[in-house]
Formats: sequence, structure tokens, C-alpha cells
Amino acid sequence: MPLKTHMDEQPELNLTPMIDIVFLLIIFFMVSTKVSELERKIALDVPQISNTEALSPAPRKRVVNILRDGRILLDQEEVTVEELVRRLQLQRQTDSRMGVIVRGDADGSFQNVATVLGACRQAGVSDMGISVRPANKLR
Repeated sequence: MPLKTHMDEQPELNLTPMIDIVFLLIIFFMVSTKVSELERKIALDVPQISNTEALSPAPRKRVVNILRDGRILLDQEEVTVEELVRRLQLQRQTDSRMGVIVRGDADGSFQNVATVLGACRQAGVSDMGISVRPANKLR
């Protein structure tokens, strides 16, 4: 039986490429910081305007809350599904970009949320969102 007379080499981790990348990143951030400082120091007199409002107002989002017992609140006011459709249609006539955020109670029936989403679609609202809260831990 032959015996080993020499030791196998231990694998080595070559850190040179990683160190090169770190140095390149440091140089990149140092140069970009210098450029942003130079940009701020340019003596430029920017034109002034008297009206400082936005050129076009951002579309307003209406909030629809669905309580655990199925009641629907449009901007803190209780409405039925038919009233919700009617009010959203009226609002869309004045603001075609209007959006809706639907907030349903976590312990409520999802059918109530689906009904409200259908009502929003019936009113012609295409910008809809559902409000959720991130959980502390995943199960």
C-alpha cells in the first residue's frame, strides 16, 4: 500500500479581483462627488417666475374604505355601491385622470373588495390601487 509522502495544497482564495473592484468603486464615487460639487458652484442666474404652482396638478386619488361589516366609505362618507358608482362617474367628468385607492379590512370578506373594484371599473376609473400593509414576519 503506497503512503503519501507530500501534503496536498490547500485551496486559496484570490482576493485581487475583489480588491480591484472595490478600488474602482471608491474612485468612481470620489469623481462623481467632485462633479456634483462643480455643478453646484457654477455661477448661473436661473430665471424667476411669479406663479410657483405646478404646471398641472397631480391627479387626486379618492380613498374607498371597506369596513369589516361590508359598509363602504368614500372619503370618510358612507355610501352604497350605486352611490359610489354615481359619485365616481361625476368626479371623472371633471377629472379624467382621477384614481381610486381601495382599502379593505383584513378580517372582512374579499367579496366586498371585489364588488367595490367592479363598481370603480363600472364608473370608468382605470387608475385603481389596493392599500396593504407589509407584515412584520413572513409565515
